[in-house]
Amino acid sequence: MVPAGIIHAVNPSAAENPSSTPKKIVVAMNPAASFGRTRHAGHQAAAFLRAAGRDVVVLQADDYDALRSAVELTLATGVEALVVVGGDGMVHLGVNALVGLDIPLGIVPSGTGNDVARMLALPLKDTAAACRRLLLALEAGGRRIDAGRVTSAGRTTYFAGVLSAGFDAAVNERANSWRWPRGKSRYNLAMLRELGSFRRITYTVTADDVSWSQPALLISVANGQFIGGGMKITPGAVPDDGWLDMFVVKPLSRLRFLAVFPKVFAGKHTGHPAVEIRRVRKVRLEADGVVAYADGERIADLPVVVDLVPAGLWVLA
Repeated sequence: MVPAGIIHAVNPSAAENPSSTPKKIVVAMNPAASFGRTRHAGHQAAAFLRAAGRDVVVLQADDYDALRSAVELTLATGVEALVVVGGDGMVHLGVNALVGLDIPLGIVPSGTGNDVARMLALPLKDTAAACRRLLLALEAGGRRIDAGRVTSAGRTTYFAGVLSAGFDAAVNERANSWRWPRGKSRYNLAMLRELGSFRRITYTVTADDVSWSQPALLISVANGQFIGGGMKITPGAVPDDGWLDMFVVKPLSRLRFLAVFPKVFAGKHTGHPAVEIRRVRKVRLEADGVVAYADGERIADLPVVVDLVPAGLWVLA
């Protein structure tokens, strides 16, 4: 049974659409993509892949839980690739469906953040270019990257880019509680609102079996470079080197924070005395009343343990 609200759209039969060996590509579309310039990106991607001679199955649903179930059921039937169309939330869905499977993930970025797509140097705001890129990668074999792994209260979740716990996660919490405005401006407004009330956090950090108390505004554990729609917090992070980059922003006044903030988009903040980056294999973060987000999605309340599955994800990049 396919969950209610799912729409399957497949290629015409081989007789109507001759192709030497049609192979099934699953295209999963963002359930929230109902507004703006990118709302048709999923169907445009499916049309592009069909025009390239691929057998395409389109998956849509009214919400992420239904879409997740449909993706899992369809992957079990055997597919050549899973292509997600949307932002980091859709990438998160794809990563968690595919870690441990020998099926590649293709990404057609059409969200407001697209930080994983930035990490992989994929074309942004260009559906056709993104489709061409993933088809070329499919022919060439793509690449393997590490998958971040988060364990909390006996539950395991995976991510591709960055896990954060602190100020930026609080901004996500606030922004997600608002229905308006749409898009990136909502997160910018939420950041300004959060800055007015946010207080430093005292974490207990255990990194590679060494523990210490760490006062900070935020701590991120990064497999990639970007958060928040292009903030280059860990410029030296490489997603296939077997290491995590732990990013710490120590307590700052609001004025000093606002002075540093613009530098983050260019990755020019790393020399600031309040910023610390260290390479680690495994991190445990503990703090009261703090939520962890990864790839823009809510994961769990702290404590969490973060490590890597080396080469755990096959991506079309």
